[in-house]
Formats: sequence, structure tokens, C-alpha cells
Amino acid sequence: MLTEIRDAALQARGRERIAWARRFMPVLGAVAGELDLTGRRVGLVLVLEPKTANLALALRDAGADVVVTCPAGETDDETAAALAAEGVSVLARSDASPEQDRDFALRMLRRRPDVLVDDGSRVVRLAHAEGLLDGLIGAAEETTSGLRPLRVMADRGELRIPVLAVNDARSKYLFDNVHGTGQSCVMAALDLTGLQLAGTVCVVAGYGYVGQGVARYARALGARVIVTEVEPFAALRAHHEGFEVRLLLDACPEAGLVFSATGVAHTITREHLRTMSPGAVVAVAGGVPEEVETGDVPPGVTVLAEGECVNCAAAEGNPIEIMDLSLSVQALAVDHLVTHGPAMTPAVHLMPGELDERVARLKLNALGVGLDTPSALQRAFLERGL
Repeated sequence: MLTEIRDAALQARGRERIAWARRFMPVLGAVAGELDLTGRRVGLVLVLEPKTANLALALRDAGADVVVTCPAGETDDETAAALAAEGVSVLARSDASPEQDRDFALRMLRRRPDVLVDDGSRVVRLAHAEGLLDGLIGAAEETTSGLRPLRVMADRGELRIPVLAVNDARSKYLFDNVHGTGQSCVMAALDLTGLQLAGTVCVVAGYGYVGQGVARYARALGARVIVTEVEPFAALRAHHEGFEVRLLLDACPEAGLVFSATGVAHTITREHLRTMSPGAVVAVAGGVPEEVETGDVPPGVTVLAEGECVNCAAAEGNPIEIMDLSLSVQALAVDHLVTHGPAMTPAVHLMPGELDERVARLKLNALGVGLDTPSALQRAFLERGL
């Protein structure tokens, strides 16, 4: 009886939070209303929380049989309970062990999804390793760190399915990576620690789109931001955008807060950690396993969320309005793979430009923002190629 009461309470709170998120996701609602996925099975491997739950429900409403799995550290039990009550197959628990997480992913693959929507390419790579590719038309990958190994596999001739690079859609990386991850990671670190940023030295390792967002939000809250990089053009861009650029080992001793935003393992090493002052806090933005080497953290230094992506493992993820864009791209990617995937080569493919632009236009329409139309004279000028 107590278990039933608890389950009912979880479902009710989950439904309420999913409905709240849906109020601020007009683009996904518009896109989903035009999809027909009848008879298809879609596997979702995304952070399991109210925003992504709306993608699962949108695909279900379009006729798909939806199966969701997610690592324990990124699973919200209220959302999972609400989705299960809505008829979505949920293979995820917040208290699952790594072995159980892997078993959940294998169970999803054995149900032979037509399309996978992956995060970090964890399940796409597992499908290849375990020979569970039968019936899989293709996959969509939404992260920089997930696309990197898939492109290596493609170069080696090891990739057996087409993958749509959702992360490389402008409607995704220009907003999700910069504004979404930037805001959510900075705010998650502050919520977890109770610290303020004004007057603090914040070191951002990596100045890709995620690092740019973290640096901007930290500076906006009053931090003195130091950027570190291995790539010359990224370092030069950080310099021209007003940030101090230094070597990571030189910057760590005066840092109050350090963000690793590279998506590359062993970015923050034991050597870096040993140079930090007592009270320093380290967080991962974006994130892959072992991006921070957590095995020997010095006393007084805190690594948030055990080195996992701080905004997903220890907070609510990216803002709803931002995820509306990213999840809409995912929905269109699923539809594109179902329609065109059988004719696509096993490779990493960019999202078709017209689909990417469609998301941007739908968002502008929802905001009530108009666009100018080029005049006849402007079009003629452009067509002359002058």
C-alpha cells in the first residue's frame, strides 16, 4: 500500500513538471503535430527529465513505440514514473548500478528500435560492439563528445549505420551549447556550493561553444574569467572577446571555480588538482568520463557531481526554451531517418539545412518576431554574383 501511494505521488509530481515544461515548448508542439511515425520504434537515450519527457510523448503521439533508457545519475524518478504511466517503456532508475544501466541499454537494443536518439553515442557504440544493429535504420547524436568517436569509427570504416549530427545543427549548438549549457552549468555549480561568483576567479578550460557560454555567464555574474585552450584560433577568439588566456596549470592556483568544458578525458589531471588552493571547486560542463581525474582529489578541493556533467547529474539541465529547439531538431531527425535513412550511407551526416532553418523560423513565429524579405533589387544583385 505504501509503495502504491509513493508511486502515485511520483507520477503526479512528474506529470505536473512535464506539463509545466510543455507550456514553454511551442516549437516541439508544432513539429510533432506534423509527424507520422506509426509502426516505428524509437529508442531515446537522453537525460531523463521533464523536457526530454515531452519529446518522448510527442513521438508517442505521432504513433511511435517509444523506449527510454538513461544512466542512473541522469534519471529523474518522478519523470520516469509519469512516462511509464503514460505507456512509454522506461528502462531507467536513479538507483541503478553501472551494470544495470548497461543491461537496460541492451534490453532496449534487443527490442530492435528503428531509430536511436543518443547522447554521448554510448548506446550506438554498444550496439556496434554487441552486434545488435539488426533493424536499426540510423541514429541521431546530440553532443560534441558523442560525435567525435562516431566520426573516428566512420573514418575507420567501422560505422554501420547513418548518424545525423544533431549537435551540428545551428538551431542546436548556437543556443543549447552556448546559452543553455553555459547558464545551467554556472547556476548548478552556484546552487550546489552556495557560493557567489562576484570577485571570484573562474577558470574555463576549453573555449568551444560550451566554454564560450560558461565564460560569458560567469563574467556576467561578476567573476574574473580566465580561459585556457589547446587550439590557437579558439584561444585567439577568447582573447579578442576580452578574456584573459593562460596555461591551465598556471591558472589553477588562483582559481576559486574551475570548469572543464572540453569534452575530452584527462583535461583536469591530478597535477592540476594538486595546484589548486583549499576551497577550490571543480565542475564539468558538457562532459565525458574522466574529464576530471577524480581518483586522488587533494583535501579541500571539491569536484562537483563526482566529475559528471554538473547540469545534468546534479541539476535540472538546460533551460526549457533552449531545449525546445534541441528536442525539435531531434524530432525532425527521427522523421528524416525513418523516411530517408534506408538510402543513406553509413556515415555521420549533417542535418538537412531546410530542417534546421525550419526550427529557427518556428521559434521566431512563436516569439512573434518577423523577418524582412529581400527586395527584387536585392535578389537580382545576389543572383548576379557581384
